[in-house]
Amino acid sequence: MVSNKTKAHLALLSVNMVYGANYLIAKGLMPNKIEASALVFLRISGAGLLFLFLKFFIKEKVDRKDIPRLALCGFLGVATNQFFSMNGLSLTSPVDAAIIITAMPIFTVIISRFILKEPLTIQRILGISIGGAGAVLLIYLGNSGLGTGSLLGNLFICINALAFAFYLVIVKPMMAKYKPITVIIWTFLFGFIFMFPFCVEKLIKTDFSTFETTHWTSLLYVIVGPTFIAYLLNMFALQYVKPTVASSYIYVQPAVAMILVAIVSYIVIDSQYKGDITVYKLLACVLIFVGVYLISSTPLKWFKR
Repeated sequence: MVSNKTKAHLALLSVNMVYGANYLIAKGLMPNKIEASALVFLRISGAGLLFLFLKFFIKEKVDRKDIPRLALCGFLGVATNQFFSMNGLSLTSPVDAAIIITAMPIFTVIISRFILKEPLTIQRILGISIGGAGAVLLIYLGNSGLGTGSLLGNLFICINALAFAFYLVIVKPMMAKYKPITVIIWTFLFGFIFMFPFCVEKLIKTDFSTFETTHWTSLLYVIVGPTFIAYLLNMFALQYVKPTVASSYIYVQPAVAMILVAIVSYIVIDSQYKGDITVYKLLACVLIFVGVYLISSTPLKWFKR
């Protein structure tokens, strides 16, 4: 019988594999087919409607005193996170974005230390260091991807990572009190409200008549995969693991992005990714997975001494 904690880790692994693929898929839509802010509007509203459908099967009210916290969760975890994530990705390369987002565990550990009073263990610090070293190594070996990197785009991705780190910590008490769907509905409701004035104009100006089947398929993936399914699995996982553990799985994303880049480079003729993956980059991916293991696993015996 698989324990809930094991299921939580499997959910987090799945979430970040979906996110890793999203960097290439969403980048393929922006900015030529759809502006980043318009894509944000479709992600939040589309996934929000799917969550609302699930809410019909779960009847649960929230305390009035929790509304401000849920509003803050919507602002940080949905509106700010999605806005800076997509706008940052539209300006920089998908591999850059996947690597920069690995700063999230560092933010989460620091925030959890002050808000949730979580201890900083030697094993956790070592895991973050090893995983971070793998991410830095990937940058050093050549952060290539679709398009070119930019300072502004990278800055937006950093803001996205910081906002989601705060969200993971702030939403944790809500997960202990309410069902995941209830929390998600409220966070997406407030996220939609905060996002609407900044994104609706870009949506109206989008010419969907130019969309081909591949574009609609990519759009469906972006809405259902890294938005609807990912948020749902994240909420489930946060019931059984700490925010610092959940954020540690972010290290999986650059590894997945690199693997997909390698696949594209060998499938597409004259691809700019041809020969991009080397033994050293595979070593960096191994470091990332080791970092995730150390942060998420129970303390090893030699760290207990």
